[in-house]
Amino acid sequence: MHEGGHGILHNHGTSDRNTLRTICGKFAVPAILLLLIVLSAVQNWSIIQGHLLNSSELTTVQEESLRRWFEFELAVIPMLLGGALIAYTTLVSMIEKRQITAGLLVVIALFASALTEEYLAGAIAAFIMISGEFLEELTLAKTRSAVKALIELVPETAWLFQDKKWVQVPLHQVKLSDLILVKSGERVPVDGEIVSGRATIDESTLTGESMPVDKTVSNMVFAGTINQDGAVEVKVSQTGHHTAIGRIIDIVYQAQENKGQTQRVADKFAQYFTPLIIVVATIVWFLTNGSVTKVTAVLLIACPCALVLATPTAVVASVGNAAKRGVLVKGGIVIEAAGQIDTICFDKTGTLTHGKPEIVAFESFGLTTEEEILQLALSAEIRSEHPIAKAITAYAQQEGVQPVEIHHFEQVFGVGVKATLGQDLQVWVGNWRLLAQGAIEVHPLAEKFLQQQESVGRTALLVVKNKLILGGIAVADTVREDAAEMVANLRQSGIQDIVMLTGDNQATANAIAEQVGIETVQAQLLPTEKLDYIRQLQSQNRTVAMVGDGVNDAPALMLSDVGIAMGAAGADAAIESAGIVLMGNDLRLLNHIIGLSRQSLILIKQNIIGFAVGMNILGIMLAGSGILNPIMAAVMHNISSAFVVINSSRLLGFDKTS
Repeated sequence: MHEGGHGILHNHGTSDRNTLRTICGKFAVPAILLLLIVLSAVQNWSIIQGHLLNSSELTTVQEESLRRWFEFELAVIPMLLGGALIAYTTLVSMIEKRQITAGLLVVIALFASALTEEYLAGAIAAFIMISGEFLEELTLAKTRSAVKALIELVPETAWLFQDKKWVQVPLHQVKLSDLILVKSGERVPVDGEIVSGRATIDESTLTGESMPVDKTVSNMVFAGTINQDGAVEVKVSQTGHHTAIGRIIDIVYQAQENKGQTQRVADKFAQYFTPLIIVVATIVWFLTNGSVTKVTAVLLIACPCALVLATPTAVVASVGNAAKRGVLVKGGIVIEAAGQIDTICFDKTGTLTHGKPEIVAFESFGLTTEEEILQLALSAEIRSEHPIAKAITAYAQQEGVQPVEIHHFEQVFGVGVKATLGQDLQVWVGNWRLLAQGAIEVHPLAEKFLQQQESVGRTALLVVKNKLILGGIAVADTVREDAAEMVANLRQSGIQDIVMLTGDNQATANAIAEQVGIETVQAQLLPTEKLDYIRQLQSQNRTVAMVGDGVNDAPALMLSDVGIAMGAAGADAAIESAGIVLMGNDLRLLNHIIGLSRQSLILIKQNIIGFAVGMNILGIMLAGSGILNPIMAAVMHNISSAFVVINSSRLLGFDKTS
C-alpha cells in the first residue's frame, strides 16, 4: 500500500458501492408480499369465484383450472415468504444481541396462523412487520461517502524535482525529504516546509479560516490546501495518512465506527412485552381448554406491528416536513438525538459568517474625496487575484467607480500592491507594513484607523498616493443576517448553552460572537482541539449539536450527538458527515428542526403507549374471551397500525420557522 494520493485510505477499506441496489432489493420484498396478498384477497372474493365458475363460456379444462386456483390458498405463499424472512432475521438478531426481540412474537403468531389455516391473517401481519422494518432501515440508511470528499482534496500527482528538472509524477512516488513544486492555482499534495518562493495559501478547507495566509521560506504548508497566488518549492515532511488532512480522515472513520447503533424501540420493549404475551397466550390456552383459534387471535392482536411502525412512520413524516423546507435529516437516530439537544456548538467561518472577505469600513483622512480614494484602490487592485483585492474590486464596482489605466503593477509579498498610474503617479494599497516603507508620511488618523480595525479582528489597509496616506479600507468576513435571530430563537426554545468553536484568532472570534449574541467563545482551535471540547461537554451528560461547514468540521460533526452542516456553501465532507444538512443558508431553520424533533419524540411515545400497547391490551382481552376471531384480531391490530400512521402524519404540518 502506498501512502500518497488517493491511496491514503486503502487501509480502511472501500465504501459501500451497492447502496442503491441493496435498498431496491429490500423494497422488493414488501412489494411482492403486498401483490400476493392482494391476489389472495381477490381469490377469496366469492362473487368473482361464482361468476367465473358458472360462466358458460368456460371449457371443462378451463373450469377445472379455475377450480384448482380457488382451492389453493394463495395467502400461504406470502405468509411463508414473510414468515421465513422474519424468522431468519429474528434468529440472527437474537443470537447477536443475546436477547428476545419483537420478531419472536410474530414468528409464533405466524406459526399459530398456519396451524389454524388463517393464512391471510398471517400474511397481512408479516407484510406490516416487514414494511415497518423496511421504512426504518430506509430512513436510518446513512451514506459513507464523507471520506471520498476528503480524499479528493488531495491531488493525485505532484511536481517532483528529479534529475535536475521538474517532473510530474504520481503522488505515491513522492517520499519524505523530496523537493516538490506547487504552482499557482494548484492544491498542495503533501505536508512540508517551504524552502523557496512565496505564495498565498487558502487553508479554509483545513482550518476554517476564511482569509488566505501569505507564506514564504520556513513556513509550513499542508496537503489539501490551495495555492491561490505565487509558487513555492516545498520539502516533504509528511505524506498520505500522516498528513494533517490524512489524520482528519482517520478521525472521521473512527467517529463513524464509534457511533453506537440505537436499539429499535420495538426491540427494547419486546424484552418484556414478548415473554409477557407468550405467558398470556399460554394462560388463554389452559383457560379455553386448548383453543388454538383463541390463542391464535391473541397472538395476532398482540403482534407488535404498530410498535414497529411507531418510530419509522414518525421519522418519515419528520424527514418529509424537513425536506419541504430544504433540510435533510438522515434518520430516526438523528431525530431522537436532536429532540434532546441542550448544547449547540457553532463553527464561525461559513456558518455564522458568509465565509468570504467583504468591505466593512471605508474612511477618508481628509486629503481628498472618498470617490478618488476608491478609484485609486480599484485601479491598483484590479489585476490582483488575491481575495482581498477581489473584495475591493467588487465593492468599487458596486459603487459605480471605474478604474484608470495603469502602466505598472507589482504585488509586494506580505505588504500589498503597488501600481503606477499616468505620469509617475504611484499608488500603494497595503497593510500596516506600508508605514515601514521609506518616506511615506505617517498620518495620525491612519494609525488610529489601523488600531481600531485590527482590535476587532479586521484586516486594515491603507491607500497611499505618492507617499501620502489618503484613507483606509477594512476587510472582514461578515456575519450572516439571520445569525443573531437564530441564536435568540434557540435561547427562547430552552437551549442556553451556545458556544462558538473556531480556528480564527481571539479578537475576530469575540467580535463575531458579540454581534450574534454568543457569550462562550473558544478560539484558535485545531480540529482535534474542537473534538476535545465536545468530549468535555459530553462527559458532563450534555447532548451536543455541532454546526459547521468546512472539512475541518467533519470530525466534530461525526463525534457530536447531532452534526448539522451548512449545505449550500458547505464542504461535501461536512455534509456527508452530518446527520442534518441545511441545504440553504437559512440558519433560522435550526429552531424549526429542533422543535420538529421534539414533537416527533412526543408522537412516538403516543404511538407506542397509546396505539401499540393500549390497543394491544384491549385486543388481547377481547381475543381471549372469544369475541375476536383470528381475522378480526388481524384487522384490529391493523387498525392500531393505521392510527399510528395517522398520528405520525400530523408531523407533516408542523411549522416553527418563525
